[in-house]
Amino acid sequence: MAVGVLMFLFVLLLIAGLPVGAVLGSISILPNLANPWFPADAQYIIRSMINGVNSLPILAVPMFILSGNIMARGKISEKLFDFFAYFVSDKTAGLPIAVICTCLFYGAISGSGPATTAAVGAMTIPILARAGYKKEFSTALVAVAGGIGVIIPPSIPFIFYGQASGSSVSDLFKAGIIPGLLIGFALMVYSWMYCKKYGEDKEKLNEYRDSLKAMGFLNLVKDSFLALVCPIIVLGSIYSGIASPTEAAVISVFYALILSVCVYKTLKIKDVWDVLVESVKTYSTILFIIAAATAFSRVLIFLKVPEMMTDMITGSVSSKFVLLILINLLLLFVGMIMDTTPAILILTPILLPIVQSYGMDPIHFGIMMVVNLAIGFVTPPLGVNLFVASTITNIKMEEIIKSAIPFIIAFLVVLVLITFIPQLSLALL
Repeated sequence: MAVGVLMFLFVLLLIAGLPVGAVLGSISILPNLANPWFPADAQYIIRSMINGVNSLPILAVPMFILSGNIMARGKISEKLFDFFAYFVSDKTAGLPIAVICTCLFYGAISGSGPATTAAVGAMTIPILARAGYKKEFSTALVAVAGGIGVIIPPSIPFIFYGQASGSSVSDLFKAGIIPGLLIGFALMVYSWMYCKKYGEDKEKLNEYRDSLKAMGFLNLVKDSFLALVCPIIVLGSIYSGIASPTEAAVISVFYALILSVCVYKTLKIKDVWDVLVESVKTYSTILFIIAAATAFSRVLIFLKVPEMMTDMITGSVSSKFVLLILINLLLLFVGMIMDTTPAILILTPILLPIVQSYGMDPIHFGIMMVVNLAIGFVTPPLGVNLFVASTITNIKMEEIIKSAIPFIIAFLVVLVLITFIPQLSLALL
């Protein structure tokens, strides 16, 4: 079966709205049905799907999902936000900056963009609204800042990229720190410019600041300290070599459970079962997509798609600059129409050999890929973070997108820097 026909059917079925996992699984078996001599028969596809999920690093994914859900139910994001707001609430754009800082820290706990948007947005958007900020601005801010959750380590997409590329997940986590902080800083700069231009309700901000000050600094630190050290414990155990990313994910689950149930008492024992069920539902969907995407990538290898793409691009593109521009445009488009997990598992085997032939480091490419796909969280038609934020506030998607465009531009500026300055990703390795 011609590669062009296969890819056409793949795109057509996605546009038709069929589940991604079902599309990948069904497309994978078509070449053998058309040509019985094709090596990827039904048995091979099933074995590939099983082997695709039979991986120790992938075990970190359900653990980080569970940890994020526990902390969301345990209202850990509230502790983080109060701590950051205490220091900057009286500054220009202080509360928006506190929201971005909270997303950075919560992303370092959950590793998920939608989870960060949901947990931080549900708590901070009403606070920003009461402080006088437009609801559209607040919603767009949280939706875009939530995308940093997949760049700041630990990151679930980095785990999948590590599996698909053979790169070290720990190195990917280290490489994501500076780009994640740069994106956070860029969003803060635009927030400051927005507040300077449109002004702020200082009276309402002062009221909120006074309510925080009334808590007392020592009480605030005591209340938020254990939440603040969670990312340090998780990442510190990885970087020090004490634990692998999978083991660190398990540590984060127990830490989140003890913190929410025993220390803050914001999560009741009877609610833990609901959290487990919610986490299983989330991961089961991802698990099938991982399995099907692994099988599909094996079929593409049999069809020699990576070699064909490499020959075609290297034969027509002589400049690394042009190549990186084209790949960024491709990834931005893919991020708009496809979920992050299948995009990484399908495109990595195709694109990685191409960029390596131009001398690009696999870790650097992984950061560039995930940042591109993170922008897809806030760009339609997929725009998962937009849907999550819209659900929280009941604001129409169109209104959120208008307010999100300047934030997305700030995201893109950092993407360009990350693409053409490899040291931003590789400095900590």
